[in-house]
Amino acid sequence: MQDFLLFVAVGFLAQLVDGAIGMAYGLTSMSVLLGLGVGPATASASVHVAEVFTTSASALSHWRLGNIRPRLVAALAFSGMLGGATGAYVLVISPGDVIMLTVSAYLLVMGCIILIKALRPRRSDSGQPMRHMVFLGAIGGFLDAAGGGGWGPIVTSTLVGRGLTPRLAIGSSNAAEFFVASVVSVTFLGTIGLQPWPIIGGLIVGGVLAAPVAAYAARYLPERLIMTLVGGVIVLLSFRQVVTTSSWP
Repeated sequence: MQDFLLFVAVGFLAQLVDGAIGMAYGLTSMSVLLGLGVGPATASASVHVAEVFTTSASALSHWRLGNIRPRLVAALAFSGMLGGATGAYVLVISPGDVIMLTVSAYLLVMGCIILIKALRPRRSDSGQPMRHMVFLGAIGGFLDAAGGGGWGPIVTSTLVGRGLTPRLAIGSSNAAEFFVASVVSVTFLGTIGLQPWPIIGGLIVGGVLAAPVAAYAARYLPERLIMTLVGGVIVLLSFRQVVTTSSWP
């Protein structure tokens, strides 16, 4: 029960962040789980199973509000599923110590990217067509599965950076992420199985409880402040994990 409540807290924190800025659920969860001693493959599998539930609810909400571009979702989802399945398989077959250091370094870089994006002004919708979305989905899916997170900072931020209205970028990205998370979860199920149900259950319960609080935070808290805090936390946790892993004999 203590473990379950701990992962409820992790899920609550991660969803609070994701609901407020539209990204970093996986990065936040993965960073904390690795810090708690959970293995990279188990942590990524747990995060993605939980994301199946959180992204489905998010995608439905965005669809009802008209925040989705179906063609964009299709392009991102198709390539993202292929990239995600590949990334999950690579994570499973890689040596444990090597992948731990690699994933920790990846999370450190992604934390720095979030900090950088927090300082950059957003552009308004330019109306330009979305190009290379298949490639973007494949890269985002692969890194999201292999690193345990990163779909939002990679895909959502790229869409916004190219001038897409933030609500459409977040809605379309979240809808596509549901399909990616589903395929990644199935891939892990067929390779390592999904045994850590206290982790998975805790992340799901925590995410559900945080959803209304996150909506409130998104409305009243400055986005740049949240992104700066989240990026800083991810950088600190990941840096600590890199130093610890590098010191292994």
